[in-house]
Amino acid sequence: MKPTYVKSEKRYAATSEFDKKKILDAAKRLKNKRKLPTSIALEENTIKELKALAQWRGVPYQVLMRMFILDGLRNSQSARAR
Repeated sequence: MKPTYVKSEKRYAATSEFDKKKILDAAKRLKNKRKLPTSIALEENTIKELKALAQWRGVPYQVLMRMFILDGLRNSQSARAR
């Protein structure tokens, strides 16, 4: 008797369809952890540089600032552990 595989079924060859809105909504729920708003005073030139770098990287500049802060915290924690 010849074995049969799921891939050999005709319905397996059909393309899958995904609801993009449901996928994005689920991703947002997982991504949006509670963050506390804060403010920081930066020079205008610094903000311009951040915005230019963020645009080049394709992320909002607030996200880029958060990335820099978190990276700095990780680096300082690893330096303290030494």
